[in-house]
Amino acid sequence: MSNRKVNRPQWDREHIQALRHHLGLTQRELAAQLGTRQQTISEWETGRYEPRGASSTLLSIVAERAQFEYKATPSNKPQIL
Repeated sequence: MSNRKVNRPQWDREHIQALRHHLGLTQRELAAQLGTRQQTISEWETGRYEPRGASSTLLSIVAERAQFEYKATPSNKPQIL
């Protein structure tokens, strides 16, 4: 068993929305891929809640497989690379 810690990105609302747009998905479609409700995606994207635990891990896996890179610009606006 490995004690290696994986560095996962912080999933804030801009990051989640940028990933969804990168994938070309609606909130409902992303929710279906993650096994959650559309309302949950909406709550993440409005900043009401942030994904934790398994949800955060799933977002990271989806982002990695989609070759999604996210970088906040100095104006705090997300930039898709």
